[in-house]
Amino acid sequence: MKKAFTLIELVVATIILSILMVFLYRSYADLNRVNKTYTKSADHLREEELIKKTFYLDLLLAGKESIVIQQIDKQFDFISFMTRHSIHRRINPYVSYIVKEKVLYRLESLQQIKSLDINRDIAYDIDKIGEVKKLKLFGTRDNKKEYFLLDLELIEKPKILFKIKVLN
Repeated sequence: MKKAFTLIELVVATIILSILMVFLYRSYADLNRVNKTYTKSADHLREEELIKKTFYLDLLLAGKESIVIQQIDKQFDFISFMTRHSIHRRINPYVSYIVKEKVLYRLESLQQIKSLDINRDIAYDIDKIGEVKKLKLFGTRDNKKEYFLLDLELIEKPKILFKIKVLN
């Protein structure tokens, strides 16, 4: 009757355990690599959704009478309006979307900015949205409804095309 393991049994068990540990380490390393990839993709999607949500809420809650659209060139419009949506905790702020050197910025202030020549006395917060290929806002007006079509193309992000009915 045996009461202990032989040397060969211990060596075989150690080798099997070593092989299992190698496979577990590889699986763990692959899991970390895949998690980093998915995290990066999720952050990218979250950023895209935040941009869409911001534009959508800004225009959905905009005041119809306050919307100013100026064509800068064929690809870019200057857009300014009063809205009830605020990122920087202002009550009924004015929001302006400005393209400067192919970078899109969102300006939020208590006074309306009506052109690219911004008065230095106006206090505003600037949010950089990203590099842009195209920013156009088209408005349709009739007696009953008011709709806007937003065409936004950011570099390295999918094109955004919204049809928005202003609530106020």
